[in-house]
Amino acid sequence: MKVFFKYLFYLSIISILGFLFYKKIYIPKHTFEIIKATKGDIEIKIDGIGNIGAKNIYKIGSIYGGKIENFKIEEGEFLNKNSLIATIDSIDLVDKIDAEKALKEKILADINSLKIDKKSAEVNYEYQNELFKRNRKLYKLNSISNLDYQKYLTLKESAKLKIESIDTHILSLKAQLKEVVANINGLEKRLSYYKIEAPISGYVTKRLVTNYQIVIPNQTLIEIVNPKDVWVRAFIDTRISGEVKLGDRAVIKLRSSKKRYRGRVVNIKPINNPITYEREIDIAFEKLPIPFYLEEQAKVKIDISKIKNIIKIPTKALSINNQQEGIWILRGKKVKFKPLNIIAYEDRFIAVKNRDILNEKIVIPNPKKKALKNGMKIYYD
Repeated sequence: MKVFFKYLFYLSIISILGFLFYKKIYIPKHTFEIIKATKGDIEIKIDGIGNIGAKNIYKIGSIYGGKIENFKIEEGEFLNKNSLIATIDSIDLVDKIDAEKALKEKILADINSLKIDKKSAEVNYEYQNELFKRNRKLYKLNSISNLDYQKYLTLKESAKLKIESIDTHILSLKAQLKEVVANINGLEKRLSYYKIEAPISGYVTKRLVTNYQIVIPNQTLIEIVNPKDVWVRAFIDTRISGEVKLGDRAVIKLRSSKKRYRGRVVNIKPINNPITYEREIDIAFEKLPIPFYLEEQAKVKIDISKIKNIIKIPTKALSINNQQEGIWILRGKKVKFKPLNIIAYEDRFIAVKNRDILNEKIVIPNPKKKALKNGMKIYYD
């Protein structure tokens, strides 16, 4: 009798444990959420991850080497076009320009002096020419000797040669003046290269030297980015990138901010990455966030198209069975896998052509519960 009650006790314990297992574990593991397909509109979007970059990054430097002066630019600072960035010590270049300018003034003074001498010589020539004319008449009348006549002729010719000599000297000085002016212009042009100005308006993204540092010719001092050139370089799987077109709207989410920024596709690279099988697609901001940080990670969501009045199913209902995409539907109390003819994917929904699923009860798979398979009995809320 004692043995009987002992086994009865154990059987009761096992029954209670089995009941608890069935109610608390088996049924919850076999209970799934049920939904139905709906009709409506769906916006097709493509996701991508990339970094903030720029179409052009301007590297600003000096043609000539030397010591940097007046360099007070800081990273993140906005520079207007033609604003001063720095100057390079030009050593004795200014002194050379001053010397050439002094020589120019001396030549101009010499030319003016020669012009005065020329006027005096022209007056003397007129006087000597008149004397010559009068004495030539007297010579023809044999009133003066040939020697006197030759004297007046010589004086006239000497006066004429004096004018020609002055003209030649003036021409020589003018040629020298032209050379000096060219030297001044060349030196001033060279001096202007020692004054470094911003070629565009933009933000300083890098400062590569310090004030009073010695730099070599063509060494970069700073890098500037024009706000209009800033975009997100996103990388999209080649299999879906073919749907993207220039001008497509996009939403940009930066890693450093919870805000979302509007943008548009402005460039699609024609070459795919042979390793990742991705294509670079560049999205420009409609309104650039200030400050921005080059190479900051960003997520983009590109609007491809909008499909209206289509059958749609929540993405969470989608499963793969025997390498086919589809859904689990309820037949009585058992599930059956149904392949789908999918038109498009979206974050929350997929669009399908299968009109016969509108009245079906669709089972939502749950990774924390029993894996679904054909003919499996389930419970639902």
